[in-house]
Amino acid sequence: MILIFGGAYQGKLDYAVERFRLSEEDIYHCSEDDAQMPTGKKLIYELDKWILAMLKADACTASAVKRLIEDNKDVIIVCNDVSCGIVPIDPVMRAWREAVGRALAAIAGEACAVVRLFCGVATVIKSDGGLITDEC
Repeated sequence: MILIFGGAYQGKLDYAVERFRLSEEDIYHCSEDDAQMPTGKKLIYELDKWILAMLKADACTASAVKRLIEDNKDVIIVCNDVSCGIVPIDPVMRAWREAVGRALAAIAGEACAVVRLFCGVATVIKSDGGLITDEC
């Protein structure tokens, strides 16, 4: 599993598509209105939206993320880092921010590689297998 994270509009998807030679058919686009488990693709995009959908559906995000990790060992996960900025007033959005942070920590712990994108620049912050490849 490879985790790519960073702020919104920092080039995460472009980096993943180019680096791992992916096409649109390889990408699962998460939606904040669909709490269905994202599976069946090489890349899961905007995991933060799926977490929000889980919260809206009153589902346990921690157990869902655990199952996601267990069922998707060979996937690339792209997620927005929502931990920076002003803490939301809305309780659901605060819970979402916390759930995304906890999910990123859990996924990073299991991932063979973690890449942070900032201003379009990729920084590898974890790599268990040397060079990051499709198989990590």
